[in-house]
Amino acid sequence: MADFTTTIPQATRFIDPQALTRIASLELIARTVVEGFISGLHRSPHLGFSVNFAEYRTYRPGDDIRKIDWKVYGRTDRFFVKEYEGETNTGIHLILDCSRSMDYGNKGIRKLEYGQFLAASLGYFAFKQRDAVGFISFDNDIIDYIPARSSIGHLNTVLHAVERARPGERTDFYRTLVNVSERIRRRGIVVVISDLFDDPDKVTHGLRHLASRGNDVIVFQILDPSELHFDFPDAAQFVDMETRAEMHVIPDYLRQEYIKLIAGQISEYEKECRKDRMDFALIDTSRPLDKALFSYLVRRQQLY
Repeated sequence: MADFTTTIPQATRFIDPQALTRIASLELIARTVVEGFISGLHRSPHLGFSVNFAEYRTYRPGDDIRKIDWKVYGRTDRFFVKEYEGETNTGIHLILDCSRSMDYGNKGIRKLEYGQFLAASLGYFAFKQRDAVGFISFDNDIIDYIPARSSIGHLNTVLHAVERARPGERTDFYRTLVNVSERIRRRGIVVVISDLFDDPDKVTHGLRHLASRGNDVIVFQILDPSELHFDFPDAAQFVDMETRAEMHVIPDYLRQEYIKLIAGQISEYEKECRKDRMDFALIDTSRPLDKALFSYLVRRQQLY
């Protein structure tokens, strides 16, 4: 199972996901989360989605001195700053799974709700980086599609679309992501937010199709802690949220086998993503969102 532990400033205080549910405005949630981790980003000259170096340009008064390349200064005795793809209007498309299984939440908030907070926060953060932001929600097909643009009015349109997302039908991962890739005509960053509850082959083929179009694909797998640890105390009738199939389960008999299976599936997703140069991050819904984002963005910068 992936471990994205990162050293985090001790002074940073992170927000319990339950506290976010008491904030009425999704825009305020996004701002609260982003401002909660952005203070820790000062240690890096550039930290965000678009970490691919684009070009140098001459330093201008008012530029962030942390972006100065001191090695180049040492060779030329002139100040140059690095620009990254994120500073040249990268298109970031947020794709949110709204299938029935995302409506689950046994330990804390529902996965879909957490996914909405994550999508809104990523959109707000991307906008602050001057990136264009788009949004797509799906279940067995595309529900909502908003192309990527970079105005403040467009960000509000994206946030409203995220806010109105509701659990729908069963997932059809492959067909939907093929349709999504046809709509995204300009290469950019594609962020998939999902529990990845579908046939694993369909999931990996769908993600691979997005990546094959030249997109930088980031996958956030959102799971409830009980889905990771299967810590149910009593025998119960379990119901599949997508197929409605029922099964009587005695947790003590199945716990170790289940944990082994879910860990294996997560590991397989991570391996397949790495093989196709896609980012993969596992987040459980009990984890503070700002802490998870901080850890992921630091890790992303270290890898590229």
